[in-house]
Amino acid sequence: MDITTGTRASDAERAQTADLLGRHLSDGRLDLAEYTERLTQVYATATREGLQVVLADLPKLPKPVAVQPGSRARLPIWQQIEGGAWLGVSLLCLVIWSAICLATGEFTYPWPIWVIAPWGAVLVFRVVMGWESAAWNRYRTR
Repeated sequence: MDITTGTRASDAERAQTADLLGRHLSDGRLDLAEYTERLTQVYATATREGLQVVLADLPKLPKPVAVQPGSRARLPIWQQIEGGAWLGVSLLCLVIWSAICLATGEFTYPWPIWVIAPWGAVLVFRVVMGWESAAWNRYRTR
């Protein structure tokens, strides 16, 4: 059994060193043959010092920038305002209708559907079709 001096390298450290070598390869500091040779050496070494020797003649790379999670597409502010107005009026109509139902003690005709459905359908149609968006205006004014 070969007992070496120095701190033993973990598999994660070997993988990190292999990733660094891959970045140097993609940046053009290593050719494919040298990359393969160094990669073999990385997975054959047992110590952290051996990993440092593999990277000794290469410059330090900056830490990779953390990628921000992709933000979902937001509706334009005017569509948010229209949607808020629709929601507010819809809730108001439902409250009035509920109050009428409670006051009369019976289920009355659901008239708020004639306010909520057409207005909501128009809003959804415009969002889905992309009408009145910046892209639509560019297309329309060609």
